[in-house]
Amino acid sequence: MTSGKQARKQRQAQRPPVSSKGGGRKASPKVLLGAVAGLAGIVAAIALAVAFTGGSSSPSSPTVSALPDASSVIQLFKGIPQQGNVLGKASAPVTMVEYVDLQCPVCRAFETEVMPTIVDRYVRTGKVKVAARTIAFIGPDSDRGRRAAIAASRQNRLFDFEQLLYANQGAENSGWLDDSMVTAAGKSIPGLDVQALLDTRNSAGVVDTAKRYDAQAKADGVGGTPALYLGKSGGKLVPFSPSAAPDAAALSTALDRALR
Repeated sequence: MTSGKQARKQRQAQRPPVSSKGGGRKASPKVLLGAVAGLAGIVAAIALAVAFTGGSSSPSSPTVSALPDASSVIQLFKGIPQQGNVLGKASAPVTMVEYVDLQCPVCRAFETEVMPTIVDRYVRTGKVKVAARTIAFIGPDSDRGRRAAIAASRQNRLFDFEQLLYANQGAENSGWLDDSMVTAAGKSIPGLDVQALLDTRNSAGVVDTAKRYDAQAKADGVGGTPALYLGKSGGKLVPFSPSAAPDAAALSTALDRALR
């Protein structure tokens, strides 16, 4: 995973990947000695363009590259069950609920620096399942992003989608979480139907889910993000309240205690 400082510099220096522009290649004058050679050069250029676009017959179709860190994000969750907003084995003995905001820099640090350890140590091994409830504390980008994330959860790709956005997080309310970022993130995740995500992110069902997360956050007394609650599955979950931002050692201790 990209470190906090490296990820922040990378996000400030780069915008989300945009479609590549397939301009025609100019043949060398030495090649263009005659009409036949010229035709051969054109055919070769067309073949090369087709190779770069993956054989697409539509020259106007954009080619969206995978976002930075996409491969490591996919590897992190590979083989772990996802069902809606829940990551991990359904029968896991311990549950951890996380309230997060996709624009929150502390959430970004937690998700990219702490959660990989928790996922590998507890979720992948079937000990803990994680329920993500994405809320919108910070601003319009937060709400735009969480609606897209909820739509991704309907395809069981929520955790890949959110982790990829955290790895490429921009400045708060700068407009970074726009349609191009949502599309680029979606196209970076194998098996995710991007058009379906875009079509459903403003649906009544997605809006209702967002409202339910807000109601649950209010009932749990959430005052900031990330906010974590954990305990025996099916039992009462208690807040995990470290004195500072959550770290892997402290959270591991709390999870080990819940597993006893």
